[in-house]
Amino acid sequence: MSKHWGKVLGGLVGLIFALLVYTMGFWWAVFVFFCVALGIIIGWRLDLSGGLKKLLERLFSSGGKY
Repeated sequence: MSKHWGKVLGGLVGLIFALLVYTMGFWWAVFVFFCVALGIIIGWRLDLSGGLKKLLERLFSSGGKY
């Protein structure tokens, strides 16, 4: 199973998308997947920056560096 985790994950994502399309419609399903992807990207950035506290300190420091 660990050898084929990408295939399993892709199958689960496809199943979830199909269920969302069936229950909510295509555009709502696309919107939900967009929101999930945005959340993953934000979480990934927080992991890279050392967490929310460090990110906020860096954004609101007196130096003004982004």
